[in-house]
Amino acid sequence: MTDLLHEFTDAGLIDAADTAVARRLCAITGDTDPTVALAVALLVSALRGGSVCLDLRQVRAHHEQPDGAPLAWPDPEAWLAAVRASPLAGTPPALRFLDDLLYFDRYWLEEQQVCADVSARLTEPAVQGPAPDLTRLFPAEFGEQRAAAQVAVAQRLTILTGGPGTGKTTTVARLLAAVAEQAELAGGSPPRTALAAPTGKAAARLAEAVQLEIGKLPRPDRDRLAGLQATTLHRLLGSRPDTSSRFRHHRNNRLPHDVVVVDETSMVSLTMMARLLEAVRPDARLVLVGDPDQLASVDAGAVLADLVDGLGAAGVVELRTSHRFGQSIGRLAAAIRAGDADGAVDLLSAGGEAVEWIDSDDAAEALRPILVTRATQLQQAALLGDSAGALTILDGHRLLCAHRRGPFGVALWNRRIERWLGDATGQSMWSPWYPGRPLLVTANDYGLGVYNGDTGVVVAAPEGLRAHIGSKHFVPGRLGEVETMFAMTIHKSQGSQADEVTVLLPPPESRLLTRELFYTAVTRAQHRVRVVGTESAVRAAIDRRAMRASGLGRRLSAVPAGRG
Repeated sequence: MTDLLHEFTDAGLIDAADTAVARRLCAITGDTDPTVALAVALLVSALRGGSVCLDLRQVRAHHEQPDGAPLAWPDPEAWLAAVRASPLAGTPPALRFLDDLLYFDRYWLEEQQVCADVSARLTEPAVQGPAPDLTRLFPAEFGEQRAAAQVAVAQRLTILTGGPGTGKTTTVARLLAAVAEQAELAGGSPPRTALAAPTGKAAARLAEAVQLEIGKLPRPDRDRLAGLQATTLHRLLGSRPDTSSRFRHHRNNRLPHDVVVVDETSMVSLTMMARLLEAVRPDARLVLVGDPDQLASVDAGAVLADLVDGLGAAGVVELRTSHRFGQSIGRLAAAIRAGDADGAVDLLSAGGEAVEWIDSDDAAEALRPILVTRATQLQQAALLGDSAGALTILDGHRLLCAHRRGPFGVALWNRRIERWLGDATGQSMWSPWYPGRPLLVTANDYGLGVYNGDTGVVVAAPEGLRAHIGSKHFVPGRLGEVETMFAMTIHKSQGSQADEVTVLLPPPESRLLTRELFYTAVTRAQHRVRVVGTESAVRAAIDRRAMRASGLGRRLSAVPAGRG
């Protein structure tokens, strides 16, 4: 066992933590088969990478190392037989199978539960009641959104998908108005509605966007939807101090809401989706909103993509027309999304006002004047005490990195830009708090009302420095977990936008470089995107999908009920 695990550890396919888990589980059950231990270690590694299971027939093909020494991969048939015969797959099971997919018991059960709950919702009878006036709420210019609302208003589960700027929030706000009107026509009380998102920042953005859209509606609709707030999924379900995977609301203590809307569903893990589905009342409407082509959850699972793939047209409504950015960025995003590397390279090469390409693997000097100009403008506004101007400058540009560490990582670029700013102004950044320091909140602080992903800037004031985050401002020492944000990761940028975005691509061999990562980064830009990286990095990003092994799509597609 030790020799085989060492061989795969030395090759970089698993690490010490993976082998420790494998050894411990095998020791508990008395299994001495080294191939079983290898399967467990690879499964732990897969979970860390976002997969919920492991395909033992395909794992070798996905880990081939043409330049490395050949590894002692077990024969697939013998390997499957050994794992199936292992005490770990006995009673009670630590390991389970779906066909040839290997799971830990927890994720097998969660996937099974999600499939059952989704299928049950789609087979529920259509929602009965007076028909709301969708033509009034969705006039001619909202034809695509009206078609989506016609589906959503009649069923218990709707998966609303679409790229940035396709009108998902418009659809949600006006759909809520339609549901409220329907309840009033039926003589009932206003529906209890919950708006939620995976992160505090995403929840705040959802509330702001929905309220903005509600403000465009006639007075009766605004009155029906008065007071809508948004929260995180953790707070909605009721976090418990004794566990991070269970909540106060569950199948035996359901949420009281009649309508639950979840935004940024691509960021929802399998475990969180299981907890959500079991907590929502069977007779409530559940609307899951997101873009399946964006980055998935940092935890295991790619549930939104699995739902779209597994359900087909049943319950899934896609908005296709983007109204956010110009044609150039839109065409580039479409090429990336479609896996058209040649088309993307042609669009980048053509350039233009909205798209720029710096074809280099060392673009520090090319980026220096751009980034120093932004940092200097930010500092000047902050020194003058112009908090509104500083926040506007901050939101005008984002430097997005794939990595946190290394030559293409956020940490190095933040230090580099601080040094460049010091060189340009003749003022060294000797203190962690200084006027013009851009801030990224990295943990929720419900007492202060700031959330993980919020951004802000330190501004000079007569009474001293103040950290301005949105409309709030604080003495810097009151803030807990914050980082300097001259650069941020693409993961952290998900759900946000900036007028101009600079995307720093890592080398082609980076494991983080995927189509979903590149698409997410490019679609953060509203008016201009600058891509920094070699052609080989661009092509590698577009050609490489973020493969997350899962059986959920397979389970859903095998359920005939609810189709058509």
